Amino acid sequence: MEYLPLLIQLISGALGGNVAGSLLKNLSLGTLGNSIAGIVGGGIGGQILEQVFHTAVAGGALDPVSIITQIIGGGAGGGILMAIIGAIRGAVAK
Repeated sequence: MEYLPLLIQLISGALGGNVAGSLLKNLSLGTLGNSIAGIVGGGIGGQILEQVFHTAVAGGALDPVSIITQIIGGGAGGGILMAIIGAIRGAVAK
């Protein structure tokens, strides 16, 4: 049960990375690259958002607000990190 929030964040991050990659074709890292960047970004983004809103402490891992916060934080973190890595990769390639 204690790893459920992290698992939600990682899965959401992978999805967020791939959605961002499909929307931002020029920054895409490919499916595997988007997923890896998304997983890392999802874990980081989800943890940051969880600390800001204190959802894990206040409501527990299965509280609906906590789950929504983890999904949003993971997805956004995954998409943002994928875009950052894609931009850096594009700048280095020039």
